[in-house]
Amino acid sequence: MPKPMHRSRSFRRMDRVTPKGKHTIHYKRKSKELPHCAICKTELNGIPHRAKGRSTVTNARKFGGVLCASCTGNVIKLASRIEHGEMKLNDISIVDRAFVLQMISH
Repeated sequence: MPKPMHRSRSFRRMDRVTPKGKHTIHYKRKSKELPHCAICKTELNGIPHRAKGRSTVTNARKFGGVLCASCTGNVIKLASRIEHGEMKLNDISIVDRAFVLQMISH
């Protein structure tokens, strides 16, 4: 039975073969992933991998740390088109709809 600390999924399990030919499991802590855009899944720019403090983690703009710059621009365009009556909310994809509703409510 593994140690209680190794039972969590924050440790990666690696099967290894020892020089004697025995199979053992080595545990290694997972490395933190870079943040990704919620819509297009690209890595976010401007956010350091090892940031200290809340102000260095996110950008100080709308959807900073959640959406990339191009997706943020598209959401702002879609929200303004809906507010002016050029589009309907049902014409937008479901992924974008939640962010557009946030823009309209503010």
